[in-house]
Parts: sequence; C-alpha cells; structure tokens
Amino acid sequence: MHGFWGRLLHVDVTTGRSATRDIDEERLRKYLGGVGLGASLLYEYAPPGVDPLSSANPLVFASAPLVGTRLTTTAKFAVVTKSPLTGFIADSLSSSHFALELKRLGIDALVITGRAPAPAYLFIDGDRVELRSAEHLRGRAPADAEAAIRGELQRPSVWTATIGAAGENRVRFATISNEGRHAGRGGAGAVMGAKNLKAIAICGARETTVADPDALERMAAALRRRSVGTLTGKYRHLGTVANLAVFDRLGALPTRNFQQATFEAADAISGETLTASRFSRRHGCASCTIQCERLFASGNGTGEQRLEYETLFALGPLCGVGDPAFVLEAARLCDTYGLDTISTGGTLAWAMESADRGLLPDARAAALRFGDGAGVLAAIRAIAMREGSGDLLAEGTRRAAAAIGADSADWAMHVKGLELPGYEPRSLKTMALGLAVSPRGACHNRSGAYEADFSAGVDRLRGDAGRGGLVAASEDFAAVLDSLIVCKFLRKCFTDFYAESADILGALTGWTCTRDDLRRTGERIHALKKLFNVREGWQPSDDWLPPRLLAEPLRSGVASGTTLSAAELGEMIRGYYGAREWDERGFIPPSKIRDLGLPDDHSIAHTRSA
Repeated sequence: MHGFWGRLLHVDVTTGRSATRDIDEERLRKYLGGVGLGASLLYEYAPPGVDPLSSANPLVFASAPLVGTRLTTTAKFAVVTKSPLTGFIADSLSSSHFALELKRLGIDALVITGRAPAPAYLFIDGDRVELRSAEHLRGRAPADAEAAIRGELQRPSVWTATIGAAGENRVRFATISNEGRHAGRGGAGAVMGAKNLKAIAICGARETTVADPDALERMAAALRRRSVGTLTGKYRHLGTVANLAVFDRLGALPTRNFQQATFEAADAISGETLTASRFSRRHGCASCTIQCERLFASGNGTGEQRLEYETLFALGPLCGVGDPAFVLEAARLCDTYGLDTISTGGTLAWAMESADRGLLPDARAAALRFGDGAGVLAAIRAIAMREGSGDLLAEGTRRAAAAIGADSADWAMHVKGLELPGYEPRSLKTMALGLAVSPRGACHNRSGAYEADFSAGVDRLRGDAGRGGLVAASEDFAAVLDSLIVCKFLRKCFTDFYAESADILGALTGWTCTRDDLRRTGERIHALKKLFNVREGWQPSDDWLPPRLLAEPLRSGVASGTTLSAAELGEMIRGYYGAREWDERGFIPPSKIRDLGLPDDHSIAHTRSA
C-alpha cells in the first residue's frame, strides 16, 4: 500500500500492553487520515456514553497520507477524542516534527486507552513500546518536559507531545503541546491527564512509498511555487495577527465578552503595531514554505513568544486588555501551562462580566475587571492549578455559569460548551450559522463560513436559508483538508481543490480517485462526526447561539445596531439541514446514513482489546 501503512498501534496504559492492528484499505479510502480516520476510530473505540475523563475514552493520534511527502504544509497530525468540555467530538490539529515522526513509526494511527497507575510517559521507538515513569516531570512546562525526556533517552531525534500542569489537573480546555504548538480546542490535554500520561515520545525510521514519484513531485513543485506568491501574502508578511485591525474596522472584533464589536485600543495591539515594535522573526512548521508564525519579543526578559490572531483577540479585546506586554505574557502562561487560549480568554471574559454584576463569591475572582492585565495573569495560573476561583473557571463557561446561576448563562459565550472564537456573529451572518451547527462547538476552523461573508455578492449583515448550502460546502471542504492533511493557509493555492487533490492522492496511492469522490468523502467525514454526537446525546437545541447574540444589537462599529434574531438564525439552520439532506430537526436519516456508507450501531464492532 502506498501513502499509508494500513495499520494502527493500540496501547492500553493501564497494563502497558500494546498491539498492532490492520486498517483495511476500504476504511482509508472512505475516511483518508487525520480527522477523518481519527473520527472513524473514535466511533469504534469509544463506548457509547463514555465519560470523557474515564480510562475508557480513547485518545487517537492520526497521521495522514500526505505526511512525509514533499508537499508543502503537510507535516500535520490530528488528535481526536470525546471532549471533556462539550461531551461531543473533539478533533484538533497540530504540526511539525512530531507529525513526521508519527508517520515514520509505520502506523497510520495511535490509539491510547486506560489509565496508568502512576504518572508516566509513553516511549515508542520503532516497534518497541515502553511506559516509563514521569514522576520527575510533574508540573513541568511542555517545553521543559520535552527537553528532559530527550536528555533522559539520549535520543536527539525523539519528538514529543506533552501536557502541562493544566492537563495534569484536568482543566477541561487543556491542550497537548509539541514544539510550542498545540492540539488545542476541546480539552484533549485533560483526557491525556486523566490517563496519567504526561507525554508521548516517539522515534521512527520507516519511510512510506509513493506510487508515482515523478508525478507527485511535479504537483508538489507547483504548489511550492504558488505558496510563496500573492495568494499567501498575508500569512507570510504579517501573519494572522493582521486580522485584528481588519476585524475592528469591519465591526466584527468581539470585545469585552461580545458586548462590543470594536476595541478602542485596537491600534495599540494590532498586528501592524506589534510587528513595528516587537517583531522578532518569522517561523514555520516543518515542511512548510509559508512560515505564518510570528515570534514577538516579550519585553520582560522571557524571550520570544508566538502569537496569532485568535490568541491576540482572546487575551486582548475579549478581556478588554490593550497593553501588548500583558497579552504576550498571558499567551506565554497559556503555553507554559498548556491551555487553549480561546477558551481561556472566553472564560475569563465571562468571569469579568460576572464580577461586574457581583456574582462571583471568591474575593480574588470578584476583583477581576475588564482591562485588568495583571488580574488576567493571576487568573490564568489559578485556572491551571485549579486554585480558588480557578477551580470553577477550569470547568469552562458553560459549567461555571450553571454553577453560579443568576442568569449568568445569558453571557456565557459558547456553543455546545466550546467558547466562541474571534468573529462577531451579528455582523458575519454566514459565520453565525457555521458556529451554531459545527459538531465541534463554536469553531472557526472546521468550516470557512466567514469567507462567504467577506466575498462579493453576500450581504454579511443579513441571514437567509441560502447560507446553509454555503456552510455545508465549506465544512466538507475543511473535512478533506483536515484529513489529507493540508494546511488551510494553502487552500487558495489550488485552482480546483478537489480535482487537484484527487490527482495528488492518485499519484501518491495509485488509487483511481475523482473530484466527486473527494467531495463525497468530505461529506461522509462531516456526517460521521455528527453521527458520533447524536450517539452521545446531541439534541436540536445544541445547534444554537448564546442568548446575548440573539437579544442585543451590536453596540459599536460600522455595523452598530445590527441584530441577529432567533427567527433569522432558525431560517439559516433549516436551510443548512435541507442542504445536508438531514431531517428538519437535524438528525441524519437512515437512508442518508446508508447512502454515505456510514456505520450504524451494528456495523462496527467495538473491539477494544489490545
């Protein structure tokens, strides 16, 4: 088999036993790799109704067919599990050398179940699998733990995926970190912490084969050329921090817990200002020609700090913080403890508003105020360590609001328990729909719905049923990108994405594959994620937006006064279900399940023995 290995490794960390298992070619054709393969394995290995923090919840690391080829931006892997934050599917992507090393192990996926009897890390060296003590790594930052493991093993070629203190303490939005990057949203780090697993260290030596190397190299060379042209100019010149000033001008920058859509200190923390005053250098993932990462001087002696738009938004305008020094330090602390920056900022913004209303009993939490950079830093540590009020906030906005009551759920800005990213739904109506219906929860990465809002011919301030087809198409597109895996920043470098990707996959694997085959694969992968959620208790009311967005007009910016009504959102959701050929309540009909070749309760055996 070319491009794939056709096997997975299952490790039970309770016993330390491991075994390989074949993955049949039909499954790989249907779901590819990455998020698609990970979702398929999650559906199989997770017992229905499993507690996300129990030993039985599988943690799946999935490789992808394009990893290890000369195609730019493809050094990526997926982490898939049942989210402790939402109770639904969590599918996160991360990148760089860990992805390459995972593929070199000669497997397409690593499935981890169980709970180690004591803090441990998993060392996989080719075919050797070993569970080693991690007592000495307790509480250490991911970067420190990675360096310690590499020194201990005396293997400079070892790469790790590691949790910080937040994962150890089961903060429900803890991340899994590798090389300063994060499988971030949904709390996979808490799942890993619940398994008593500090890190996974891997070292492989196998190389996958290619069916038609010359054809694949021609296509790879063409994409490399396009990747350094005007189509990726924003990412190469300023990085995603450029979005902050643009969104502020459009009245689409969520500020002070979505109470405003512009930020008076936007200029002080814009990508342009940060680049002029604090820019250190560009950086990128392994196998990437775009190099979108921007490292900025922290200004407090701690060196360089990675920063992109979502982190900048969440720890800046969302919390009313306009001092770049505090934003950069907050980002560093989130990296140190292993915290998703969007959920951290969203939870803190909810806490700040709750404090304004006198609803937080803990004195330290009650002192949190919008714009209080020092308070943000103290609260981040409290969350990671679950100290004082941090124990409540570590549960995320949905659970925290349920705990304190008093209508605080009205300003808890989440969908399905996942905090909203940096897009204002009232002034980006297609994005509003994308956020409401995403199986992952409030997510900007599992569809490109916002691109429709910024395109010609779409009125971003008015919603209608036609938005449903736009969102569905963008979700299917993202599902294929996330399963091949190709970075989304390369997406505009394709003239015809499905046709060109089918050609690439054919040259790699030797399969006969058409653009329609790949489009249908995207639909199948997305539907499988929804099917998993339905099995875990999804109800139509879960596809909705926070009360604030449907009750309050925008207060600032060019779109000031714009509203998003419940009727408008309902019309868009019905249009979406119709475009998907689901029933009027959002369930997938049996005929559609059969048509897409999806599993039912009897077609997949829940084989979980290692």
